Amino acid sequence: MTTLDPPSWDSLRALGHTMLDDMFTHLATLRERPVWRPMPPAIRGSFQTPLPTTPTAPESLYEAFATTIQPYMSGNTHPRFMGWVQGGGNPVSMLAELLAGAMNENCGGRDHAGIALERQVIAWAAEMLRMPPTTSGILLTGSSMANFCAVLCARTGALGAQARATGLQAANLTAYASAGVHRCVPGALDMAGLGANALRKIPVDADFRMDLAALEAALQSDLAAGATPFLIVGTAGSVDVGAFDDLAALNTLARKYNAWFHVDAAFGALAALSPTHAHSLAGIEHADSVAFDFHKWAQVTYDAGCLLVADPAIQHATFAQATNYLAAAPRGLAGGQPWPCDLGPDLSRGFRALKIWMTLSAYGTDALGAIVETTCALAQHLATRIRASDRLELLAPVCLNIVCFAVIGHSNAQTTDLVADLQEEGLFAPSTTTIDGRTAIRAAIVNHRTVQADIDALVDEILRRK
Repeated sequence: MTTLDPPSWDSLRALGHTMLDDMFTHLATLRERPVWRPMPPAIRGSFQTPLPTTPTAPESLYEAFATTIQPYMSGNTHPRFMGWVQGGGNPVSMLAELLAGAMNENCGGRDHAGIALERQVIAWAAEMLRMPPTTSGILLTGSSMANFCAVLCARTGALGAQARATGLQAANLTAYASAGVHRCVPGALDMAGLGANALRKIPVDADFRMDLAALEAALQSDLAAGATPFLIVGTAGSVDVGAFDDLAALNTLARKYNAWFHVDAAFGALAALSPTHAHSLAGIEHADSVAFDFHKWAQVTYDAGCLLVADPAIQHATFAQATNYLAAAPRGLAGGQPWPCDLGPDLSRGFRALKIWMTLSAYGTDALGAIVETTCALAQHLATRIRASDRLELLAPVCLNIVCFAVIGHSNAQTTDLVADLQEEGLFAPSTTTIDGRTAIRAAIVNHRTVQADIDALVDEILRRK
């Protein structure tokens, strides 16, 4: 008989204890290591071996992990990682991943604790954003998939559930978002069969918020041309600079033009927990749907995205399918309707809810809100250091926790090289973006481990260089 269980549970248990101890040490000593280091060619080549057909001892595999994998990860757990918008994770979430792995739950459906816990997390998320208590939702890989599912729900709202069978037919549906919208939104329209050109990218004002007059002009123009505006996407925390659209005004326009109002709040949703910044989300409670990530500001380990839908019937009508081999029942393990597979695209789904539930429960929303407050304050400190320097300049307003700046007189190529140098030397990991044609150093301060000394060290290191 062949089994994948070990011949000796004691030896595997000992290895597991070693792994767990090493990972705690890893997290406790992050500052002692480089933020990131490039993989040497020999290490990269070690991942180009033939498919294994015979066993390798777990002890050898862990040794390979420790020498060829662990040192060359992206570094987003490090307090001096300030690139893109990536959370730092947390040790309780790490332990939750161990528990979830042991349970090996398929959270696509049926009646078990994994589904009940996911419903609890969805209810908490709706409460956080002040959405109706009847709000439904689902946990997904991230906001890219959540935004895609929201577009499908909006299509149902515009055309009815029959569009799943008949397609768009002659419907000329148009959508609207700011010019700073995340790339996944046009990608969602593409994947939904509407085409990326169905998205009207509306100009932004000096604060990088969607220009409302330009939006209404585009809506009226499309109506006059025979199109059907079906979706308005508000951004809560733009990827470039962290700007928030006027969500309340967008909701008013969506109701006026009978369009679905969706909010991409990938990281900005967590501002709801901040006494200082919660006002930025005014109006989100009226959204038809919201996409956001727990793995960003909420510091849950990857991946942990969330979609909330105000009308459960529309979400169910968008995704539910009836099949004999997956028939729900009024009792037994096949009970527990609605199943998550009828609320999203995945049938095989991991137990994401456990790490979110444990993170929220272990730390509490007050602590998570304090992280939002602190990281935004650190961004303001960075902005103050930049303004005080005669060699640095801000390239965009600091709305939240993202700071875009440059060295005065540096070309775009010099800025790109500077960021790459900081990364390759293992000192800091900011990223870049483009603001009005200029390449900017982009510091997105998300990690709960980052402190003011890290901000000062970044500025001092940049100023030290010629």
